Amino acid sequence: MRITGQRPADGRRKAMLKAGILILFIISAIGLIRFTPIKNYLTVEAMGQFLESAGLWAPFVYMLFYALGVCLFLPGTLLTGLGGAIFGPYWGFLYVWFGAMAGASAAFIIGRTLGREFASSLIGDKLKKYDDAIERNGFATVLYLRLVYFPFTPMNFGMGLTKVRFRDYITGTGLGIIVGTFIFTFFIGTLKDVWASGNWEDLVSFKVFFSIGLFIFSFFIPKIIKKFKGED
Repeated sequence: MRITGQRPADGRRKAMLKAGILILFIISAIGLIRFTPIKNYLTVEAMGQFLESAGLWAPFVYMLFYALGVCLFLPGTLLTGLGGAIFGPYWGFLYVWFGAMAGASAAFIIGRTLGREFASSLIGDKLKKYDDAIERNGFATVLYLRLVYFPFTPMNFGMGLTKVRFRDYITGTGLGIIVGTFIFTFFIGTLKDVWASGNWEDLVSFKVFFSIGLFIFSFFIPKIIKKFKGED
């Protein structure tokens, strides 16, 4: 009698191979950014010149760069700050949000494709209930973690290892990053506009003080969220 299907041992080996590829990808991505000349081009001046040469395609190039940067573990604050500084507070917010969503989606898919099988094999009875809970409450879980500024890129890959549904992950992410993204791009973009105009008297204006106030307020958002949830 011929037995068809994949044997458990073959499944484990396949899962371990995928997990190994994921780990190698993460290590390589971090090393590429930290220990190669690429880091020298991650400045407002260098990126501004590059995007200027792209012309009308500059927003799309930037969003693609943002998405790639997320997958390569570039700091989200750096990517967002570049968007606000280059495109200003309003267009910067729009391009940053779309770039962040594309990057978050790609990182999640990488984590889910390469790491979920191995993670599932490690989950025992005690951890399974948490994995099932994330599946049931995926949207609320992702939204909460985004609002309290859980590290962006690690969460993208990490959520791919859980049972959370992609639609819950992407909607929770989309709503959860709006506030922080707007505050940061508005703050950076406003200061950049004042710097570029050379009108230093504009530093004493409602827009500047409002942007500074929003920026300071952003640091209290996690505590406010936790207080509403009844956490210490």
